[in-house]
Amino acid sequence: TMSFISPNIILICGHAGTDPTNDVWILSTNAPPFAWEKVTFGKEVPEPRLYHSAASCNTGSASGMTVIFGGRGKAQTSLNDLWGLRRHRDGLWEWIKGPNKGKEIAPPRYQHSGLFVSFFYIIIGGRNDNVGEVMPISIYDTELSEWKNLVPFSRFRHSAWAHEYAVQIYGGFEHSAPTACVNNMVQMDLTTLLRPGVEVVKRTESEKKHELKLKTKPESEDTKSGAKIYVDEKPTFKLTPYALIAMSYSPDVPTEIQRMVMTLPLNKLQEEPRKLVPANLIMHMTSGTKDKLKENGLTMAQTVITQLLRPKDWSVTQLEKRFMFKAEFIIDLVKECQSIVESQPIVCKVTAPVKIFGDIHGQYTDLMRFFDLWRSPVEASLGGDIDSYDYVFLGDYVDRGSHSLETICLLMALKIKFPNQIHLLRGNHEDKCINNAFGFAEECAERIGDEVEEPDSVFETINKFFEWLPLAAVIDDKIICLHGGIGWSVNNVEDISRMIRPLQVVHEVNSMEQQMLIDILWSDPTENDKDFGVVVNQVRDPNSTGNIVSFGPDRVEAFLKQNKLELIVRGHECVMDGFERFAKGQLITVFSATDYCGKHKNAGAALFVQKNCEIVPKLIYPLDVSTQTNWIENDKGLQHPQETQKPNFLDVC
Repeated sequence: TMSFISPNIILICGHAGTDPTNDVWILSTNAPPFAWEKVTFGKEVPEPRLYHSAASCNTGSASGMTVIFGGRGKAQTSLNDLWGLRRHRDGLWEWIKGPNKGKEIAPPRYQHSGLFVSFFYIIIGGRNDNVGEVMPISIYDTELSEWKNLVPFSRFRHSAWAHEYAVQIYGGFEHSAPTACVNNMVQMDLTTLLRPGVEVVKRTESEKKHELKLKTKPESEDTKSGAKIYVDEKPTFKLTPYALIAMSYSPDVPTEIQRMVMTLPLNKLQEEPRKLVPANLIMHMTSGTKDKLKENGLTMAQTVITQLLRPKDWSVTQLEKRFMFKAEFIIDLVKECQSIVESQPIVCKVTAPVKIFGDIHGQYTDLMRFFDLWRSPVEASLGGDIDSYDYVFLGDYVDRGSHSLETICLLMALKIKFPNQIHLLRGNHEDKCINNAFGFAEECAERIGDEVEEPDSVFETINKFFEWLPLAAVIDDKIICLHGGIGWSVNNVEDISRMIRPLQVVHEVNSMEQQMLIDILWSDPTENDKDFGVVVNQVRDPNSTGNIVSFGPDRVEAFLKQNKLELIVRGHECVMDGFERFAKGQLITVFSATDYCGKHKNAGAALFVQKNCEIVPKLIYPLDVSTQTNWIENDKGLQHPQETQKPNFLDVC
């Protein structure tokens, strides 16, 4: 079989005269001279076969992968295994055996057809070792890693292709007359077959208007503000017109139901924009463990990952009140991670595909749910996708939620193990003045017995580490990610690059660098696209000091034009659907913690930026309220550690 993943034509398996083969040949179409090159593999590979199917995926977590299914093996028997072929960034190719987490399995077959529609691998017809047995249409969901067998289809050796969600099938043979060619075409509407009871999005013209297009009119002048609007006439990245939403139920509901995912058009999410009103104050490892780990060839990071990255079997009820790692161990982990962060730039350079997570706020269970549903940052052999995806986290790892230690320790361990693929940006809660008042200091004291006021405490050590975190990430020179925004003082990415770490947040601003840091960590977009310019942020800065501001769509468009960018992705604000668009789609807010502060019932979201420049939002909804806990149950009475009266801007995300 043959497939195409730009710029390579890929030839997979087949018959070489006497026996089936399992070799792979690549022809690059980048530039002449054109020549076939045989690929070598060092790990597990599919068994030799012929009459199999191969198709390339361009959507979801399998984007950029060529997937093969079935065929007939050396023993002349039908196969039903699934394999994915992917080229890593280092140029090496790898086969990955497709997992099956569901209860169904596609029947073995050969001489079938296979094609991708969105992230669904559709297997149509074929035949197997039982002559005359009709094969069902089988669908493999690459997001859930599950098979579904649907209606039977009595053809083999036919061709099939898809446009949108309509599949055309032509020619082949019928099982009832296996020697007579069929000369007609059949059309199937997959919206009637995929996930019964769940609407699947069609990319019709009527729905394309709901896509986030980073292309609007050319340079123009707004008559209300007089501001010039700048945009790139040929933008690259766009939000898909659908979101993937994880169904959410209480823990007593069967696991297979809890793991259901539905596809929903963006225009059918709850009305946008809907910004939430900010909360109105709203095994135990010891210091000696490090040496023992070295003796056994282990590392601190791997130990933390093994203990904490357990998305399949983690639950709130399993989280101990006492944290599993001792203070000395945590401090060693922090120092190792800090040495890596110090060596890296303050503005990270990232290449798609990449997953972007918003505020987590110690809601560790939400992080595990994302990792369970859409894979985690570990090796493919362990069921992860770090070989294919970078991960960008937008800050606010601690405070509010009751498991900040699990959250920050796991993320630091992942950063140590994958220093060039895990990117931890700084948020406004990565500041001792803030996290001393909103739960993190209390958690350190109660769960590890930390003396938070001591200079060598875990609390102080982690906050010193926070001062070294990068402030921004740029994806493919097109998307800039940061926690809050650009405020009034951030005009160029180079300005951020010139900032010198470690950086302490000074709320009584005395310099341009201090103002830029406040703008990056604290500023918000204005309430809607009609509010232009830069205004005082009355929610976060009720005393109108002017340090914390809101910026309008004209600021967004001018910044993007100035820096030849297409999109700003930021966190910092809790939004009902987990993500929200601003400035005609040129800015996206993403927030990953569900039911923020136990009050808002909001969804959590992550953005998956694919190689084909699609941005797919993936959502989870809150669990049963009884399972969520927060350090701050009663917000009243909390004060800024350096003020006699706590300013309201500390009461929000």
